[in-house]
Amino acid sequence: MTPLLELVAVSVAYGKRRALEDVSLHVDAGEIVTLLGANGAGKSTTLRAISGLVRPARGRIMYRGTDVTAAAADAIVAAGVGHVPEGREIFPDFSVHENLLVGGHVAGRDDVAPRVERAYVMFPVLGERRAQRAGTLSGGEQQMLAIARALMAGPALLLLDEPSLGLAPRLAHEIFRVIRQVNETGVTILLVEQNARRALGLAHRGYVLETGRIVAAGTAASLAADPAIRAAYLGLAAADAGH
Repeated sequence: MTPLLELVAVSVAYGKRRALEDVSLHVDAGEIVTLLGANGAGKSTTLRAISGLVRPARGRIMYRGTDVTAAAADAIVAAGVGHVPEGREIFPDFSVHENLLVGGHVAGRDDVAPRVERAYVMFPVLGERRAQRAGTLSGGEQQMLAIARALMAGPALLLLDEPSLGLAPRLAHEIFRVIRQVNETGVTILLVEQNARRALGLAHRGYVLETGRIVAAGTAASLAADPAIRAAYLGLAAADAGH
């Protein structure tokens, strides 16, 4: 079976600094796959390369069996890849409703209104605040809006970059619930998340990036059980030592 997304030996450089080196990974339709790694490991660069915001120096990015390595970002969105960047990047002076309409700009005219209504069903708080300026929403509500706006384009694949960043635990829990709900509607997800424990609890599989290279890969359960990963990313070395 052809993966929904496949990266083949992808390398990305910012000037003389190599951000990714021969990164190969795949995401099958219906999965949640997580990318783990420290700050600066190349996780966000991987998502930006997939969505066409940066160009690989080498390698190929395949989406639905088609080479999209050199495709423009708007063409990648139109092909079915949504990207929720770190920091959300909503339009703070636009209303909730206006932000959603912006997200639906690649949708057919007849698809926009039904997708807006689906967003309000999935995120009732956004429906309650549809006329409110997006910049006045709470952090958790802004993250929900960023996800809902990306879903307006009808993506088959959703790239999520640090969705729980800066959120209180209760709001982070709600965001993870939303991510699972989105996946259950049939949307495949590639997730970058600082909370490795929660990410592995949500994902089917994962990859670990260190200084731009994949150093580990496997099922979420196998990664969560790996002593090196538990020590480096889950903060469980001391607990393990006590057993």
